[in-house]
Amino acid sequence: MARYDPALYNKDLAPIPIERRTWGLYNYASLWVAMSVCIPTYMLASGLIAGGMSWWQAVGTILLGNLIVLVPMLLNAHAGAKYGIPFPVLVRASFGVRGANIPAVLRALVACGWFGIQTWIGGQAIYSMLKILWPAVPAAGSWLCFFAFWLLNIAVIWRGIETIRFLEGIGAPFMLGIGLLLLWWIAGKAGGLGPVLRASSRFRSTAEFMRFFIPSLTGMVGFWATVALNIPDFTRYAKSQRAQMWGQALGLPTAMTLYSFIGVAVTSASVVLFGEAVWDPVVLLGKFNQPVVAVIALVALLVATLNTNVAANVVSPSNDFSNLNPRLISFRTGGLITGVVGVLMMPWKLMSDFSAYIFGWLVGYSALLGPIAGVMIADYFLVRHSRLKVDDLYRRKGAYEYEGGVNWRAVAALVAGVATALLGLVAPPLRFLYDYAWFAGFGVAGAVYLTLMQSAEAPANQPEWEGEG
Repeated sequence: MARYDPALYNKDLAPIPIERRTWGLYNYASLWVAMSVCIPTYMLASGLIAGGMSWWQAVGTILLGNLIVLVPMLLNAHAGAKYGIPFPVLVRASFGVRGANIPAVLRALVACGWFGIQTWIGGQAIYSMLKILWPAVPAAGSWLCFFAFWLLNIAVIWRGIETIRFLEGIGAPFMLGIGLLLLWWIAGKAGGLGPVLRASSRFRSTAEFMRFFIPSLTGMVGFWATVALNIPDFTRYAKSQRAQMWGQALGLPTAMTLYSFIGVAVTSASVVLFGEAVWDPVVLLGKFNQPVVAVIALVALLVATLNTNVAANVVSPSNDFSNLNPRLISFRTGGLITGVVGVLMMPWKLMSDFSAYIFGWLVGYSALLGPIAGVMIADYFLVRHSRLKVDDLYRRKGAYEYEGGVNWRAVAALVAGVATALLGLVAPPLRFLYDYAWFAGFGVAGAVYLTLMQSAEAPANQPEWEGEG
């Protein structure tokens, strides 16, 4: 459209018109069920068990983390449902029409890492199925399975957002049923849930428990801190604010807690059966000499991994990369970039053990995403009071031009938040800042941004107008 700058606009980034906003409560609840019911969720809980927590401590940590992350999730979701705009466009309001590329690329790189992890897991599931059916399969087959699953993901990306919506709708109830079936089967093998749930915590003092609990809680928040930023990519299709809010509030904590309990129970059962906590379900299923059960469970895990990967790890980076150059990079092209970068990030190293997964990957990237969320929420609710001039988000020299298209106050707040969180890595007495990386970054970045915006006589501080939608 002529009124928009072609360097800032394409049909994938455009506001969704009212008539195309068709997602209801069930769509959002099933989206979260389908995204939550996946191997990384299972590994969250099983990793906490392997680290020494009892079953109820692990499940409680995950529930608390998800209730916490639900708050910024719903706050950031508001603008998507109100204006029909995706995350990389919304963030232009706070960072500027050009400066928005900074948080968009940071978010996209994290998503690429997750895409690689999920694709690696899916490939390993296919390889495990082949080993059960054909024990002589060579070790090199695991790499072929990895790239085969990668191609399957790319095919779904190529078909677009409605294919993703269809997968979520049919996959969610199926996956929960399979998870409960796996729990029933392995509990029977272990002699019921009694021996499984009687296992106590291995921590001998409250102080010892807290040293593990705090970074673990940050890791749980970090798990969905990615989607907490780009949730407008989904809520832009919402029929109403009520539909997306209730759908998410019912879907996210419930699905994550239930499926993580399955991970806890099955991992605890593995201790009873094998004398060690097997935290990887693909490895665990390979230990059972029952081909029918193992293949059914691995197919279910494969469907779950595909569901989560395309919804949580493709939609956002595709839009984010498109935002870099809308004229040249479409949603599909952005998805292809995501797939290539995901492989280059070597996911097999990130999945080497539970501590690398929880304390290295999850806590580490939360130091980047917490500050972005702090700036976005402070800007939208406290600076602009949820009023945006939508047309100006797509053109230069408008309300979000700032200095050359970049709001350096937002950039300074982002740097301050990230630096605060990472300070704990280089200064041992301040280790708690890294353990609380998401929280520390969120609070510092939000406060610095508010202070700078209130003290500045900048164009961005002029009154905002209601936009479209």
